Amino acid sequence: MPIYNKLVRDKIPQIIEESGKKYTLEILNDHDYIKYLKLKSYEELDEYCASHSNEDAVEELADLLEVIHALANYHGFSMEEVEKVRKEKTDKRGGFQEKILLIEVEDGKQDES
Repeated sequence: MPIYNKLVRDKIPQIIEESGKKYTLEILNDHDYIKYLKLKSYEELDEYCASHSNEDAVEELADLLEVIHALANYHGFSMEEVEKVRKEKTDKRGGFQEKILLIEVEDGKQDES
């Protein structure tokens, strides 16, 4: 029997049960929940980075967004609040649409060697 030890979506136990399989689960306390949410965010980001088509990418982005929703909720914020902060940061510092790669910034100090 495979051992997963990972956070899964809320309906996964029901789906497993409907397939006729048995499973073991645990309801996490808040400390472990945030730990596993953070791990899940890395898992979903890795899966997005490994995607090879736009269709796969959008599936993985949706999974990542679901984790972001859960993280925001855990920290007491709605997605509207997160979006407001995102918009403020975009207005102040810009987004990532212009594909800018910063190579180097001189620190203004003269080399004394």
